Amino acid sequence: MDTTAAGDGEGTGRRLRELRRARGLKQQDLASDDVSVSYVSLIESGKRTPSAAVVALLAERLGCTPGYLLTGQDDTRTRELELKAAFADRALHNGAGGEALQAFSEVLASAPVLPRATVRRARLGQALALEQLGRLDAAVQALTLLYEDPQCVAGSAEWSRLATALCRCHQALGDQVLGVETGERALHRLDQLGLEATDDHIQLGAVLVGCYRTRGDLAKARLLADRLIRIADDRGGRTAQRETYWNAALVAQSQGRVDEALALAERARALLAESDHVRHHALLRGLYGTLLLCSDPADPERAHQLLGQSHTQLADVGTPLEQASAQTALATACLRLDRTAEARGHACGALALLRDEPSRESAEARAVLAHAQFAAGESRQAQETLRAAAQQLRQLPPARSSAAAWRRIADIWHQYGYVAESTAAYQQALNDAGLPGLLTPTPWTGTPGPA
Repeated sequence: MDTTAAGDGEGTGRRLRELRRARGLKQQDLASDDVSVSYVSLIESGKRTPSAAVVALLAERLGCTPGYLLTGQDDTRTRELELKAAFADRALHNGAGGEALQAFSEVLASAPVLPRATVRRARLGQALALEQLGRLDAAVQALTLLYEDPQCVAGSAEWSRLATALCRCHQALGDQVLGVETGERALHRLDQLGLEATDDHIQLGAVLVGCYRTRGDLAKARLLADRLIRIADDRGGRTAQRETYWNAALVAQSQGRVDEALALAERARALLAESDHVRHHALLRGLYGTLLLCSDPADPERAHQLLGQSHTQLADVGTPLEQASAQTALATACLRLDRTAEARGHACGALALLRDEPSRESAEARAVLAHAQFAAGESRQAQETLRAAAQQLRQLPPARSSAAAWRRIADIWHQYGYVAESTAAYQQALNDAGLPGLLTPTPWTGTPGPA
């Protein structure tokens, strides 16, 4: 008589069915000379308890241990997968989004043998890796499923992290309305719960500051940034303080308060000094270098050095958009130093990294390229490049960020003597900034007024 394996037959059958489906297998894929398809079906329905030999055979084909099929526990495999998840977390932290995505996906392939908390951790990591790789639509879809899951408790660290990531992704996709709505609803919910602010909550607010700034609502951005700085300095950790000062520096830059922006960025860099987060170091170097180009007096040599370091680091750990922005900023520094050929190379490198869809970043890279082409005496090519940049901007909704790009285009036209083109671009910049011109007046046909 065949000796049966110890364990719950019905539970064994259920785990067998769940794991087979998770692996994308059919019952016939588990069948062999010793185990028929019908026998597999009977096991899965709980009508047969398999022998130890059959359990071992099925476990081998499913890539699990016999112990998991029998009891639902597989401590060795669970430990291996949790170590892989920890490796994926580290890869994500270091900016290796591709490695992180692969490792998290491998963990999720074995979801049925894992504790629920580990599965959710891997799903969140997978979504953040997609964001880091610039696959924003897929990231938003994955983040939304987790955020709207009833198991996600409002106010928890996971909930705050999801809200922050969603707000950040919507901003990166150019949907400032949804980004702001997501951030404001989350902060309002936290206020309702009456919870003491944590680092996660402060970072959520910092991302919302960025959304306000990108939308052009600089007054709101500054008010929230000032509030967050007070909270972060009072009871926030170094990470929360850094994120707050970083975004406050960007707001100050947008408002033309360059000296204040430099001081805030320096504070953020000091808070980052002990961190090993290469990507954040690179981004902050880039911000500081950009501010040095705008300062009075400007320091293009130091800016070029910092922007070059930022570009080199982001080539390994940055998203395509971050890499492109770094190249555009570096090209601008090269122009200030009369390194025309180098500027053109970096501007072309930025355009190669950007998608074909219209974007402010692509328009700005084209504007810098056109400036380099004018400086090199390539007038015809420069005009074509500037018109291509303008064409892209016309396809974007009016915003302060697009107004700044129009202003750059207008300045370049003006510098090289194209009066009509510069006037039109300046007008468009005013329109996008929310300052449209007066309606064309109706020609006067009556008698003149008194002298």
